[in-house]
Amino acid sequence: KDKSFLAIIPARGGSKGLPGKNIKELCGKPLIAWSIEAGLKSKYLDEVVVSTDYQNIADIAKQYGANVPFLRPDYLASDTATSFDAVKHTIDFYTDELGKEFDYIILLEPTSPLREDTDIDNMIENIANSDNSDSIISIGEAHEHPSIMKRINKDNRLVNYCKELEMKTRRQDNDIAYFPYGVAYIVEIKSFLKEKTFYTKRNTFYEIKRYQCYEIDDMYDFLAIENIMKYEWEI
Repeated sequence: KDKSFLAIIPARGGSKGLPGKNIKELCGKPLIAWSIEAGLKSKYLDEVVVSTDYQNIADIAKQYGANVPFLRPDYLASDTATSFDAVKHTIDFYTDELGKEFDYIILLEPTSPLREDTDIDNMIENIANSDNSDSIISIGEAHEHPSIMKRINKDNRLVNYCKELEMKTRRQDNDIAYFPYGVAYIVEIKSFLKEKTFYTKRNTFYEIKRYQCYEIDDMYDFLAIENIMKYEWEI
């Protein structure tokens, strides 16, 4: 389709939930390596870049074949920095400093390493062949349905988190709820910069398998994914 794709792997050095998680060893490799290798296996990606503020992450990323042409400025290394800000910085760097432009970006979050070899290219083919979508998001069925979620109100009582959702006892009576797990987010750059989101108005989706519906935020997630890899991939 004569389209170009830049894969961006965001990897800050700071992490409160699991310090050093992006380079923590997972089944014999640093966590970030799984995302780098997944990107490099794609037959469509033109370049795989890691955006980080941490030199050690940059060095490891280069060892596994990613490009790291810059270290993030301090203002993009804080807890308040958004994914949009980090991705826009990468796009601007490639355009202004390297003179390279792409049609699409694909965000590969290192905290979602449970990718199958065909996932990225399937999503790229889907969006490249679509005439009515300019973004595609990987989704999986939510483990807990929103209708049963609770919050604690000002009277210290449990109430429905979403007032408008009727709580149904049987799971199968609810419409399926989906969560955007970070296997991949792909978006046309023009639409991304205009709408400032991966969830553009003309979006579509790619459904992943049950075992892929995990992200690493803390040690318990890490241990779960480690054991899933051993079970599913016989590592």
